[in-house]
This record gives sequence, structure tokens and C-alpha cells, in this order.
Amino acid sequence: MGTSNTASRTVSTPKAADLTAVAQDYLKSVWSAQEWSDEPVTVGLIAERLGVSASTASEGIRKYTAQGLLRHARYGGVELTPVGTEYALMMVRRHRLLETFLVEKLGYRWDEVHHEAEVLEHAVSDTFITRIDALLGQPRHDPHGDPIPSSGEYPDTENMMQLNTVPTGLTVVIRRVSDDSSEMLRYFAHHGLIPGTGLSVQEPKAFTAGIPVHVADTGKDVVLGNEAAAALWVEITTPGSDAFS
Repeated sequence: MGTSNTASRTVSTPKAADLTAVAQDYLKSVWSAQEWSDEPVTVGLIAERLGVSASTASEGIRKYTAQGLLRHARYGGVELTPVGTEYALMMVRRHRLLETFLVEKLGYRWDEVHHEAEVLEHAVSDTFITRIDALLGQPRHDPHGDPIPSSGEYPDTENMMQLNTVPTGLTVVIRRVSDDSSEMLRYFAHHGLIPGTGLSVQEPKAFTAGIPVHVADTGKDVVLGNEAAAALWVEITTPGSDAFS
């Protein structure tokens, strides 16, 4: 996966007020694009994530490259500099703490929180974020299972793989659910496919497309399409282990 696999590297603590909201969005989008993928982060991908034209994204990337926050070789991928990474992690931390707060304290569903957190992450103070963290008991993961970076550290996302790559017959536990699609999140919630849920990957049935799994918490069998299975990041475990928690 991307550079997020580098565990427990200490960094300094930047301030949100140091950057404009637009700069914050660019840096966070680069981090998010490479957190769960080894594919190069392209200008087109950043444009898609930010909802802007390719020319606008290219201009922004040039600007933040000149400021020492990004690196972008001609016809190459976009990368964060060490300083850019510090700011990106600050924004990722803000976003995921706010999502957790909205779900745990304000009763939002996990498919409703992304847009709200996108707005709030630029508006609240560093003190507000610190107090939310304390109120929530310093959570390590957001409602979707994404790691919440501790102040001054890179999150560790090792030991996870996508469900569609798990061999038949193995038992796994869901650790992270992609939040790219609100509709898919609602589907997962309906079937009890949330972080901490144990699954057994079963043998595919003849003439049936999809990946059949047995859901430990509900006792039901679900057949997942490849797109849905790829949105579930799991850890291989064994029945009865402490990993089912």
C-alpha cells in the first residue's frame, strides 16, 4: 500500500491556521489517494477527488509544489513532502475525529458524516479538536475503521488486505470499510458488515457470481460482488481468537 504503512514515525504538530482551506484540501486529498493504494497519485485523480477541472488541479499542484508542500515530476505522480505530510495528517486527524464525534455523540449514521466533517474540519479550532479527542476517549479509529493519526505520528495500516483477495476457507475480521460510497455503506450496515465483524470466506457456488461469506455476528450468509468485497479491508484470523472484537 502507500506511505501510510510506515508505522509510528514521529512528526511535528502543525497548526490548521497555517494553511488556507484550499491548501488543506489538496494535501489531504493526496494523502487519502495514496493511503490505501500503491498506484501513483495523478493530477486527474486529485481533480476528481476535489471536484475541479484538471487545469485547476494542475495549477494548485504547481502552487503547493512551489511552497514546498508537494512534489510533482513532469509526467510523474504527485507526492507529499515531509512538511506537506505533516499538514495532511493534521487534516486527516481532524476529519476522522469529527466523523467519530458526529456518529458517537450526535447520532449521525456512518453514511452521513463525510460531508459534514468536510465542512467542519476547516472551521473548528485546534483546541476544539483536542477537546473532542479527549471527550471521545482518544479513539484510534473512526466509524469506518480508518486509523486516526495520533498527534505527531503516522498511522499504521499494515496487516490488512481487501476481502476480494482472501483465499476461500479463511476466517477474517473486518478492520476497515471504504467510505467512498454512501449507498454501499448503507448496504454494509444492513448486512452487519462493520469493523470488528468476523467473516468466513466460503467456496463460491457454481453458476453464481460473487464472493460468499458467512457473517459471524448475524449467522447469515451474504454473497458480495467484487466491488463490495474490495471495499472491505480485513485481517486474517482464526475462530475464537481475540481478533473478533
